[in-house]
Amino acid sequence: MKLFEATHTYFYKWSQVSAANWRKYPNDNCPHVVAIDVLDRHVDPETGVLRTERLITCHQNIPGMLNRLCGGCTVTYAREVSEIDPQNKVLKMTSCNLSMNHLINVTETVTYTVDPTNPSRTLFKQEARIKCGESISKFAGYIENFFIQRFRDNSVQGRQGFENVLDRLMG
Repeated sequence: MKLFEATHTYFYKWSQVSAANWRKYPNDNCPHVVAIDVLDRHVDPETGVLRTERLITCHQNIPGMLNRLCGGCTVTYAREVSEIDPQNKVLKMTSCNLSMNHLINVTETVTYTVDPTNPSRTLFKQEARIKCGESISKFAGYIENFFIQRFRDNSVQGRQGFENVLDRLMG
């Protein structure tokens, strides 16, 4: 299993970042995300937490060996569940791959919280756990390293794209 972690500080209030999150895609920095579909959304009447479940469709360029293992499919799907807690000012999103999950499991958690040292900023934390299945354990190192690098690249592009969205919406 491989672990990817990243952090970032957005120079926007948590309320702005959590509102802009819904307009993050599409953006020019992340052309691999081709569709986002809301499957369910509701507010817990006791806590005020907004829970949303979405299906994310991506077009991935993957290495030839992995492409052959998964039958040449380059369109992939992930399930994302987000919870926005307006009282505690926490936005947490957890996603997992639905495609190729018999070969590899990718679980990503993203959290946006108020910066305790400056409430006009928002802290971003991203973690991804990548684990190959037993059927491809011989190639696990190669495949897990590929996905770690993909997370590094996409994380940088995603932050830049989200900064552009925030600038456009709040600027």
